[in-house]
Amino acid sequence: MHILIVDDEALARSRLRTLLHDCAAGYTVAEAAHAADAQAQLATSGGQAVDLVLLDIHMPGQDGLALAQHIQRLPHPPAIVFVTAHADHALSAFELDAVDYLTKPVRLQRLQQALAKVQRAGHPAAPLRPALPPPGGEVLLIQDRGRTERVPLDDVLYLRAEQKYVTVRTLARSFVLDGALADLEARHAAHFLRVHRNTLVARRAMRALERHHDAQEGEGWAVRLHGLTEALPVSRRQVAAVREALAGG
Repeated sequence: MHILIVDDEALARSRLRTLLHDCAAGYTVAEAAHAADAQAQLATSGGQAVDLVLLDIHMPGQDGLALAQHIQRLPHPPAIVFVTAHADHALSAFELDAVDYLTKPVRLQRLQQALAKVQRAGHPAAPLRPALPPPGGEVLLIQDRGRTERVPLDDVLYLRAEQKYVTVRTLARSFVLDGALADLEARHAAHFLRVHRNTLVARRAMRALERHHDAQEGEGWAVRLHGLTEALPVSRRQVAAVREALAGG
């Protein structure tokens, strides 16, 4: 995999290089100190020579979000993982089809998870779009950058309420939906099970219930879903329901 690190801080670029080396996967790594430099490197073969861009957001001149928009217009756009010290741009990042969003200082394990997501998404140059639903299949209608996306309900792994919106997670990417989690639960109870006050998971995607330590809530439980590396916390009152669903009850 050919990776381009775009960050105006030399120390940040050096740290990412070291972490990529520690991943021991033989990645080819290039660097750019600003958006113009990155665009010049990506101009070769329309970006086809680069598989993944590790992209900072706050940089002098053109910022990372604007550069991501440019990247998406390339004939063969590489995958994008944002790497930033600021956590308040996550929504904008995922609206730009980012595969992941890492906050500095980046931990090795978290970077490895992001790289695994890129590989699971398939060839990075292929645009990530939800599959067309089968005739008659239920879908979620999501407004995405001025157009309406039809996301098949069977593709959704979980729904998570975050402030004033709901994150809709599929294997390939995340969407943002305006609506209430309670309404989605009532409408699609056959598809989803509530595992936490802010999370519904697809019943068909549940693979395991395991012990989990949360920094705020202490020891508890989490459910693992097919295709995802992250485990989702399960509230104590929902543990029995998750066990029953896993048992096929």
